[in-house]
Amino acid sequence: QVQLVESGGGLVQAGGSLGLSCTASGSSFSINAMGWYRQAPGKQRELVGITSGFSTNYADSVKGRFTISRDDAKNTVYLQMNSLKPEDTAVYYCNALLRVGKTSYSNNYWGQGTQVTVSS
Repeated sequence: QVQLVESGGGLVQAGGSLGLSCTASGSSFSINAMGWYRQAPGKQRELVGITSGFSTNYADSVKGRFTISRDDAKNTVYLQMNSLKPEDTAVYYCNALLRVGKTSYSNNYWGQGTQVTVSS
């Protein structure tokens, strides 16, 4: 089995910055893609951004403010959030598309989530 663990959530004022990290650990695996989703109260989970190594896609609402980076040697994906707005408040979830063991296919895995709260 594989586990994804997020860290770096917290409280920040509008206009501030916050960095999140997510590390995958467990059974042997290969990373096809890693990224971030978020879910605000009363709303569905939505894509923040994801990188496959070939391209990186961001939601329109975060383009120019958020940056995803990835360190495959550490099995870690990062989310740098700048110019934060109150509407960015949500639980942020790490997501990874992984090929585990000797399987010939990939599956999605999710972290437990970390709370990000932006005050006005």
